[in-house]
Amino acid sequence: MKKQVYNPYLPLNEYIPDGEPHLFGDRVYIYGSHDKEGGYTFCMLDYVVYSAPADDLSDWRFEGVSYRADQDPDYPNPAYMYAPDCVQGNDGRYYLFYCMGGDYGYEGYSGTIKVAVSEAPAGPFEYLGQVRYKDGTPMRRYVCFDPAVMNDNGVIRVYYGTQYSFEEDEGLTDEVVERECGMFGRTPDEIRSYPDSINGAIMLTLEDDMLTVKDEPRHIIPYKVKGTSFEEHPFFEGSSIRLINNNYYFIYSSWQNHELCYATSRYPDWDFVFGGTIVSNGDVGYKGRSVKDKLNMTGTTHGSILNVGDDYYIFFHRLTHKSDYSRQSCAERIYINEDGSIDQVEITSCGLNNGPLEGVGSYPAVICCNLTNGMMPHGSNTVYSASFPNVTNIGNDRFIGEIGNGTLIGYKYFSFRSVSEIGVIARVEDSDNRAFFDVPVRIDERAEEDNKRLSSVCPGEFNIYASNYLDVMLSETGDPVARIYLGSSTTWTRYASGVSIKDGVYPLYFRYQGTGRIQIREIFLSSLEGL
Repeated sequence: MKKQVYNPYLPLNEYIPDGEPHLFGDRVYIYGSHDKEGGYTFCMLDYVVYSAPADDLSDWRFEGVSYRADQDPDYPNPAYMYAPDCVQGNDGRYYLFYCMGGDYGYEGYSGTIKVAVSEAPAGPFEYLGQVRYKDGTPMRRYVCFDPAVMNDNGVIRVYYGTQYSFEEDEGLTDEVVERECGMFGRTPDEIRSYPDSINGAIMLTLEDDMLTVKDEPRHIIPYKVKGTSFEEHPFFEGSSIRLINNNYYFIYSSWQNHELCYATSRYPDWDFVFGGTIVSNGDVGYKGRSVKDKLNMTGTTHGSILNVGDDYYIFFHRLTHKSDYSRQSCAERIYINEDGSIDQVEITSCGLNNGPLEGVGSYPAVICCNLTNGMMPHGSNTVYSASFPNVTNIGNDRFIGEIGNGTLIGYKYFSFRSVSEIGVIARVEDSDNRAFFDVPVRIDERAEEDNKRLSSVCPGEFNIYASNYLDVMLSETGDPVARIYLGSSTTWTRYASGVSIKDGVYPLYFRYQGTGRIQIREIFLSSLEGL
């Protein structure tokens, strides 16, 4: 019998962002970067692989370390392996494509695309080489970043690249060249040598050895975006490619940096037209939601589509620990419309469950799909110092911390049936039990305004009052169906309230009201039928 699965779908101590799901044989394998829980920068750990039976995406199995950073000949300069992808070659073996980078992404735009090989989809992989030309020269055309790869009926296609601004729409000025030299590690002559632009989404093809360039790299979508279908959601990074119903779907992270978008074409390397947003990790854009009203801290996202039988899913990641550096893999079911379009889906706690969670039992509080105090920041390559609600941990204790007055915590969806009680395991937060990580606080210049705004509103005092409570609601702005009064204990304590709710499928929201801050470790629902 299949068990329940929720978002994030991997163990709660696992942080695998940039997920590329692939069906090899009768199992689905997830490839991605590997963040450290509470880490100070991107991708601090070696690659690992998880897999699940194609007919049961609730049953994920740890396959072990698949590839170590120190297997790369350039290690430790730089030291971290960024977003990978995997493909089965024409020889039946499995090839892992990746790039290296340093702290906060430095050096991530100046390297080459590396390749490792294995006899099995889960590895272990061994270093093979770098993508190169026939004379052995390393391929460095455009910006080698976030490689994605597909075996297109025997043709090996690699997609990669990044793009930063509209500046080149107005011409390649000396100021733009100087900025790009520093960003991409190139000389002015190199930047100016491109007849089009060093920026943009790129594709090349490889020989069967999976290393040698067969067809020269070239842009697949406009790098000058003004006046095109991509103007509102330009390509930024996170290339991914899928072939669905004879159409190529190019999935990417846009400049908004919280959404996965897609473009489609009948061809693998040109004529792509913007399709829309598939998912946002703040639900921005879903049913018209604005950036101001986002439902989570937003930040980097990267992922792709999985097709299993008649079902389609989008894999993406969420942010935790008040930073861009502890990202967890999530997934949602999507639908391909008859015209090939994909409607944006909301983020939920159900994910791969393919239906609501059972409205009875205990659940980790950190599976919340919405967590906001009404002013959540954007990640922007930052570890925030200001206080705001976040998923965090102390050792193996994982909880929502820094919950201040007005914080909304949401779970979508539960199947309510004779539910008689709803409660939490919570405690008052103080200076002794607050999560603290001995890592550098890093406030990127793009995050300074958010950090100042949060610091001025949430100064961070620890006040304990017995009048604190949680309102329980079945909609984001609805009237409470119950009120859970909280005590002043700084140790984990069970608090609950009786409820009378008509049977049905509903979201479950908690809104905290109080003068101090609290933490929540678990939520639970009890049913009369279980008594």
